[in-house]
Amino acid sequence: MTDSGGAPSAAGAAVGRRIGIGLMYGLWRPRVLGAWRVPSAGPVILAVNHSHGIDGPMLMGTAPRPVHFLIKKEAFVGPLDPFLRGIGQVKVDRHTVDRKAITGALGVLEQGGALGIFPEGTRGEGDFASLRAGLAYFAVRSGAPVVPVAVLGSRERHSRLTPAVPPLRSRVDVVFGDAFQAGDSSGRRTRKALDEATVRIQERLTDHLAEARRLTGR
Repeated sequence: MTDSGGAPSAAGAAVGRRIGIGLMYGLWRPRVLGAWRVPSAGPVILAVNHSHGIDGPMLMGTAPRPVHFLIKKEAFVGPLDPFLRGIGQVKVDRHTVDRKAITGALGVLEQGGALGIFPEGTRGEGDFASLRAGLAYFAVRSGAPVVPVAVLGSRERHSRLTPAVPPLRSRVDVVFGDAFQAGDSSGRRTRKALDEATVRIQERLTDHLAEARRLTGR
């Protein structure tokens, strides 16, 4: 589902948020810190560490605004394909320059929406140790502020039913950091500018993760 301008549907993302709230608070015990740091209106990029399968849905259910996530195309299979499209999520091919995904993501920001990105590109240690340039590109191109988000507690223990999720009713902390500008205010979009923005982003995200762990004792 898309809005008339071709961007992923804002109404669909709002439905996705309601579903996320019901599922995440029904199955686990989220503790949300710093949600007030997310701008209440206007374009924003939520940069989330990624160490577990529920990180995306957890943010969709705990963020103060509907979120359009960039999600790997491999997830869009069977009935999940129309469902994810219907709730305003953006399919991306991680192995090529996916111009359709780029257009959709920029469309979200141009319409004043919230774009969710896993800057590490794939699930890993969730420590922001390796960032791809995609986040820097969207931040510099759109001028949207970046809010770092740490999801903690999702990989400490596994459910007895499946290692893909934490134990049901266990606590998961979601910590939002201060918004910042990734660019240097020059408006440059050169490779050098994007590389510098990536370094700047990594420093801010790593610092936020350390502070989130201190706050939560994780």
